[in-house]
Amino acid sequence: MEGALREGGGEPGLKLIETVLWDGRAAPRWPLHRARMRRSAELLGWACPDVAPSGPDHPARLRLTLDRAGRVEWQVAPLPPTKAAWRVGLAEARLRSDDPWLRVKTTRRAVYDAARAGLPEGLDEVLFLNERGEVCEGTITTVFFDRGQGMRTPPLSSGLLPGVLRAELSCPEEVLGAEDLGAVRLWVGNALRGLIPAVWTG
Repeated sequence: MEGALREGGGEPGLKLIETVLWDGRAAPRWPLHRARMRRSAELLGWACPDVAPSGPDHPARLRLTLDRAGRVEWQVAPLPPTKAAWRVGLAEARLRSDDPWLRVKTTRRAVYDAARAGLPEGLDEVLFLNERGEVCEGTITTVFFDRGQGMRTPPLSSGLLPGVLRAELSCPEEVLGAEDLGAVRLWVGNALRGLIPAVWTG
């Protein structure tokens, strides 16, 4: 995996991304973001400067990007609107469980962006499957589920990003098949929005 990422790390315009929740005074999940960014930079063979977030005196969305020259940029935007639950369906595209680029959050996001841009009316998110029919992740979220034995999340071996919320919750990993989506309690979430109850639409 590391060899493929280092080889692709020189791709023009490639950047690492971290999308950070700013609560008006601090970024509560920043240590987890920083750890992931450093790990991703190492995999790409990039330098990773020591940076710290700062933001306005109200809650906001911070977006950090880092390029191979070590340049860091911050963007500030309003927080996205919240909903009590998200309606979730299935993405048409499939992911490859052995794709090393799924393990780093970069601007190489064409499959995710296309699926999000094409969300069917009434859906808030779609979930990707891999070549084995295992649930991976959403376009902007990690998947969490409960079969009745407590919260679980798909393993990285299914092909997905090591999400910050996933690291924070630290729940056990378990493979989730597409056929099981209608039979489990379901959530999606990310570091910006937190954990969101999900309604599977089939």
